[in-house]
Amino acid sequence: MRYQLLTIISFILLFSINVFSKERPIMILKIKYGEVKIELFDDVAPNHVKRIKQLADNGDYDGVAFHRVIEGFMAQTGDVQYGNKNKNFNEQLVGTGGSKFSDLKAEFNNIPHKRGTLSMARSQSPDSANSQFFICFESHSHLDRNYTVFGRVISGMEFIDKIKKGAPGSGSVQNPDIIESLRSSKK
Repeated sequence: MRYQLLTIISFILLFSINVFSKERPIMILKIKYGEVKIELFDDVAPNHVKRIKQLADNGDYDGVAFHRVIEGFMAQTGDVQYGNKNKNFNEQLVGTGGSKFSDLKAEFNNIPHKRGTLSMARSQSPDSANSQFFICFESHSHLDRNYTVFGRVISGMEFIDKIKKGAPGSGSVQNPDIIESLRSSKK
């Protein structure tokens, strides 16, 4: 009886460890203030994670501006079409572009928009996310289940806090900070 109970408990523990310790993909975001480690939620937003990794590992985010940054709210970046300060920066169009890929179908989930959350930017259409994303400075529950959360900062949020803020209201940034690089990590 003891042996059976021990076997059952061991099985439950091993099962729990396998289910709850799923290793998620990690990305490293480098900005001039330091290195930011990001955990990606490929289990709840697989298509969004795939897109972010595809663009990042291809170098498409390197040099892209944080074009909209609102104190206490979020820092938005990812316009690879008009937002690359090293290639094609267009001050009038930055924030309106995407990538060469088609828009993504929404993958809304129950992960809350808390400090450090990464979520996809989009237009009024829920299925219009493409390459742009934002990082929350604070919690904003009004965004929950309206934008696709795909990751969270697990270290280096103090560097995100230093990103140059934009104009009050619009968040439009003059001479914005950029993504130096964004790549998948080998852990």
